[in-house]
Amino acid sequence: MLFLYGLTILAGIANAIQPGQNATLSKSLGLPITAGLITLLVSTAALLIGGLAIGKLEVPSGQQLAAVPWWAWLGGFLSVLLILAQLYASPAIGAASFLGIIVTVGVAVSILLDHYGWVGFPVHPASLWRILGAVLMTAGVALVALF
Repeated sequence: MLFLYGLTILAGIANAIQPGQNATLSKSLGLPITAGLITLLVSTAALLIGGLAIGKLEVPSGQQLAAVPWWAWLGGFLSVLLILAQLYASPAIGAASFLGIIVTVGVAVSILLDHYGWVGFPVHPASLWRILGAVLMTAGVALVALF
């Protein structure tokens, strides 16, 4: 379990750094959509090489593919949305505001997802404390964005 928390911390660090990297790639090339595609291709290559290296890459069976809910196939579209926001919004609003908004909106939406058990998450009721935490995060992001 400790490994998973460490992985999550590293993902948070990556989440703060990646918009600047992707925006710089876009600016250097002068081709934002091409930069987004390159980002996804690098991600695909990293997953492919990593999966092969640790022996965890397998081709799913037809039965496994058929068992996937329709909405689970749409995650790639959400990745594209995040990359486009990194390419266009992050350079304009800055790293702190960008990441603050992404994380705060993510927490608020995740409270809803947990409360109703949507998109495969187990039900975790939206308590007053969780909602208060989201409100405080919103206030914090507002301060970061304004000052």
